Amino acid sequence: MSEQSVQVHRLEGKTAIVTGASRGIGLAIALRLVAEGAQVCITARNAEALHDAAAQFPKGSVIPLAGKAHDPDHRLEVLNAVAETFGQLDVLVNNAGINPVYGSVMDLDLAAARKITEVNVFGTLAWIQDTYRHVALDFAGRGGTVINVSSVTGQTPAPGIGFYGVTKAAIAHLTRTLAVEMGPKIRVNAVAPAVVKTQFAQALYEGKEAEVAARYPLGRLGNPEDIAATVAFLASSDSAWITGQVINLDGGLLAAGGTA
Repeated sequence: MSEQSVQVHRLEGKTAIVTGASRGIGLAIALRLVAEGAQVCITARNAEALHDAAAQFPKGSVIPLAGKAHDPDHRLEVLNAVAETFGQLDVLVNNAGINPVYGSVMDLDLAAARKITEVNVFGTLAWIQDTYRHVALDFAGRGGTVINVSSVTGQTPAPGIGFYGVTKAAIAHLTRTLAVEMGPKIRVNAVAPAVVKTQFAQALYEGKEAEVAARYPLGRLGNPEDIAATVAFLASSDSAWITGQVINLDGGLLAAGGTA
């Protein structure tokens, strides 16, 4: 991340929660928010990975709390910790998501489909509901901002991760629906990345990275930092008149008629 690309004071005095933040896109988002002046609570399932991630932040800028995004006790623990430590919450970034199986949707076990939906869709909705209802944080009173992480697979089918795309389509429409319901007090937006250099992408496209990158007009895969920069913009007052949007961060892929 270049120093020139960071708006150092843009988020000064703001606090945020970033789920799924132990690595990849979530970690990059949290680091960017802190670089722009915010204090952040990061959450993820793996406590060891989250501890390692927290070591990358300046002292006093981050609270790491491990737990499952769809666990109500974990959500309450995080919200209470943010209230006690920071005294406020301004930004909620829902990045937690899973895709435990690869293959055809027609061959997908329904129990697995329910699990993916529970984490990706219901978990996202539950974080928003619980944050909105947490009296001490007064999220609506502070003019809070919600940013969800969708995917271009929610718009175009992607072989091998079809049902993941179905849940990401749900998140995109959930974003638009809640923006209408929660305005004007709370803004709700989403980013929809294409293939970004993460462990998830490596598992799906191992050995094919150059072939996949060649389909993009920009000629490369995305970096987590590419996504983080847009999330920081949406978290700031620079986007004060933007809500209900799902911003494609796809390197021109969809414009070129490609799929993830």
